[in-house]
Amino acid sequence: MKISLIMPGRNNLRYAKWSYEAIQKNKGIHEVEICFADDASSDGTWEWCQEMIKQDPNFKAIRNDTGKRVGHTILYDRLVNEVCTNEIAMIWHCDMYLTPGALDAIEQYMYDKVHTDHAVGGWEYIPNKKRIVSLTRIEPPLHPPGVEKIIQDFGVEPEEFDEQGVLSFVNDIYRYRKGEQSADFVKENEYFLKLKMTEGIFAPWAFWVDDFKEIGGHDPLYRPQSKEDSSIFNRFQLNGVKFIQTWDGFVYHMTCRGSRRNTADKAKNIYEDSPEWLAQNKRSTRNFIRMWGTMVRHDIYMKPIIPHKYNIGIRLDNAAAWPDLLELLEPHCDNIYLDTGDSDLIKQYIENEQPNTDFDLTQRIHQNVDKEDIDDNIIIYVDGRNFNEQDYHCISNIADIISDSGEVGEFGISNMKLNIKNLDTFEHKLIHSDNSYLNSRFVESNNS
Repeated sequence: MKISLIMPGRNNLRYAKWSYEAIQKNKGIHEVEICFADDASSDGTWEWCQEMIKQDPNFKAIRNDTGKRVGHTILYDRLVNEVCTNEIAMIWHCDMYLTPGALDAIEQYMYDKVHTDHAVGGWEYIPNKKRIVSLTRIEPPLHPPGVEKIIQDFGVEPEEFDEQGVLSFVNDIYRYRKGEQSADFVKENEYFLKLKMTEGIFAPWAFWVDDFKEIGGHDPLYRPQSKEDSSIFNRFQLNGVKFIQTWDGFVYHMTCRGSRRNTADKAKNIYEDSPEWLAQNKRSTRNFIRMWGTMVRHDIYMKPIIPHKYNIGIRLDNAAAWPDLLELLEPHCDNIYLDTGDSDLIKQYIENEQPNTDFDLTQRIHQNVDKEDIDDNIIIYVDGRNFNEQDYHCISNIADIISDSGEVGEFGISNMKLNIKNLDTFEHKLIHSDNSYLNSRFVESNNS
């Protein structure tokens, strides 16, 4: 199999070197193209890239030389569109160690091996398009555990990495598959050894480049990073892509060293998120809600759960009674309508929030619109004088409430009133990353 690893990096050279060495040692018979992007690093990353280009014909690199961070949301797509030459690529992080057999496991699902007299050697490999394969992560205990990963501590820095420990652990898993493992090992790892394939998706994920380009790649709305992966996963799923997590292929992942907890790039330590990341995560979360109508959702194995997207307007009366209510509610609707006397509140909010989003807030926030002139399909009536936590919980889950209702009409909901005029849905309008959704009323629904 020929595969391109899509690998941006910013000020994490020692991780990139460590990861590169693991790829070369453990790629097996596969031809691996390294597509690297240096994101305005100041730690010698570009100099290393230039040396690697000379030494390794399968190492290719581009550089953001602006001096300002672009982020992997943009650089992933530049690498796929400008550098990658293979039909299969994989999103890869510099803090990942490729284990032996991992690429074999990916190939098993990306192709069907069919015996035929017409093929060289008697075997033909049939591509399984519309399919993404994720490797199973083995991680140190820096984050809460989950059933989609394996928590084992083999070190949190390249200098202390227990390579033989990882190799032995993975080999024990393969021995179990052959029925050669001890009862103690099986008992200690029973929860994941029984798994062969689940339907989650997370990095590292291998994909067909054509499938990636078909939906327009990552959405620049989430630049420089955070939630760009959750959004593209939703879009892949809506476009018919099947997700596979193989439990026969593994990667040791030190986690979050790209920027979130990179001590060479503003993070205090590997146990605390950097202020830069926290601020961007807040921006991206609000943009995700604007786009999808909800927070990120997935099942226990990280397969996306995508509620319906409806055209929703919020009529907010007495906004001045709770000045922060506009900030709280605006991302949860397509349009928000305020009563008279709130011009300064609106102006100040737009001035503060517009730098954080590509959505044109002047097209989303309205004033002096009569109730009978609001033409959104669904209208939520809110009074700032009595709005409470239960009301916000309802608005945060409004897609589920509307779906469960299943009928048009007016209803009371907590302290609010809900007017459902029609139940057209629009999530399939979000598949393609062309930004047409930013100020669209979604005139044509998924149901048309």
